[in-house]
Amino acid sequence: MKALVYKGVEQMEFGDVPNSVPDASEHLIRVEAAGICGSDMHAYLGHDARRPAPLILGHEAAGMIVEGLRAGDRVTINPLVNCGQCPACVAGRENLCPDRQIISMPPREGAFAQFVSMPDRNLVVVPDHVSFAKAALAEPLAVSWHAVRLGLESLHPAMSRKALVIGGGAIGLAAALALRAMGADDVTITEPNALRRSHLQRIEDFEVTDAAIGNYSLVIDAVGYAATRSVASAVADPGGVIVHVGLGEDTGGLDVRRMTLQEITFIGSYTYTAQDFRQTADAIFDGRLGALDWVEERALADGAQAFRDIRSGTVAAPKIILRPWA
Repeated sequence: MKALVYKGVEQMEFGDVPNSVPDASEHLIRVEAAGICGSDMHAYLGHDARRPAPLILGHEAAGMIVEGLRAGDRVTINPLVNCGQCPACVAGRENLCPDRQIISMPPREGAFAQFVSMPDRNLVVVPDHVSFAKAALAEPLAVSWHAVRLGLESLHPAMSRKALVIGGGAIGLAAALALRAMGADDVTITEPNALRRSHLQRIEDFEVTDAAIGNYSLVIDAVGYAATRSVASAVADPGGVIVHVGLGEDTGGLDVRRMTLQEITFIGSYTYTAQDFRQTADAIFDGRLGALDWVEERALADGAQAFRDIRSGTVAAPKIILRPWA
C-alpha cells in the first residue's frame, strides 16, 4: 500500500510500505481522509521522542471497513486503544489507561496510509450525509470537547462563562465551537498569525483578536508554549479556570504566585474519553458544531508539501485533510 512516512526531521516520503494486517479483533479500514495534527508537526520537527522515525504518522482519520461482517460501514476512528480492564478504563477515563496506545506511535502505525487496522470498539459509524473529511474531524474536535467539558465542569456556578481560547488552529477553533455548543456565548479567540486570523473571521462568528484583552472566567490554552501559559495565567479571573491542552513546549510561563493568590484552577487535558469521542461525533452528525467547512483537502501524495507549507506559516485553513486515494 501507499503511505506518507516520517523519515527524519522535516523529512516526509510518499511511497510503498507493507500492507496493514489486522489481527483477529480488528478491522481493516480503507482510509478516505486523514488530518494533519499539531502533534504530527511536532514529530516532523523532531520535537516528539514518542514518535521516532521511520514511522507512519496520522491519527485523525475516517474511512470504510473493507473486510468481514461490517464491510462497507463508513466509520470515524477513535485512535486511542486502551486495555478496557484497568481502574481508569473501568471508570470511563480511558485516556488515562497506563497501557494506552495511539496510532501514529509505536507499536501502531498511523493513518497517513491507504489502509489502517483498528479494534471494533474504536469505530463509530458515520451517516451517509456526513463526508469523510468532516468525519475525520471527530478526533481533534473530541480533544477540544474534552478540554471544554473539564473546564466548564470546574467553573464555580456563580461565575460567568466568558471564555478565551488561545490559538486559532484546529484545536482552538474546535474549543470555541465546543464552548458554543455547551452554552457559552461570550467566546474570544486570540491568534497572532494575520493570515489565519483573517480566515477565522470569515468562517465563524467569533471575536478574533491578535492579543488577549481583559479577563476571562475560563481560558483554554490550545497552543501550550511558555508565552501562551503566561497570557493564560495573567488574564484568568480570580477563581477562574485554565485548561491546558496544547503541547507546544514543556516548561515555563505560568505565574504560579498569582494563580495561588487568586485561587485559579489549572487543568491539564489529554485527548478524550470514549464517551467524549462519541458525543463529539454525534455533535458533528447533527450539526451542533457548525458547517465544518474550514478544512483544506489535499492528496496524500502531496502530503510532504503540506507539512512544509504548515511549517512556513502559509496555510490559512485551521486543518489540512489528506486523501490517500485522490
